[in-house]
Amino acid sequence: MAGNNHIFIIYVSDQKRSRDFYSALFDSDPVLDETGMTVFLLPESEIQLGIMPEKGIAEILGSKVADPSSRNGIPGCEIYLFVSDPDKYYTKAVTLKAVPVSEGRSRNWGDYAAYVSDPDGHIIAFAKSVTDEKNN
Repeated sequence: MAGNNHIFIIYVSDQKRSRDFYSALFDSDPVLDETGMTVFLLPESEIQLGIMPEKGIAEILGSKVADPSSRNGIPGCEIYLFVSDPDKYYTKAVTLKAVPVSEGRSRNWGDYAAYVSDPDGHIIAFAKSVTDEKNN
């Protein structure tokens, strides 16, 4: 996992639950799955998504910042994924018990995007650029 890789890490209350959710959502096994860290290659990308238990990061952060578990389902981040079929991912995520936030539609910034909330409240957007399609 060294070199030019980029890993964005989210903190989760249950590593196994999140691993299973993202594995089913992405139709892939993690590239790393150890106690304390699970890593997936994001679909249609070279970027990786890390899943780290809240307890693990709390030990690292100590008393310097608030304990991540105190957010209790409040979104901690947004994962904005450019994919070829946003509606397919949205429907699959909802089938996997993600909370539907906003169905797919054209957004005022030029993307078509659909939004869900994962089991820990993190927002996932599945998007494609409408502008790029118009230019092709």
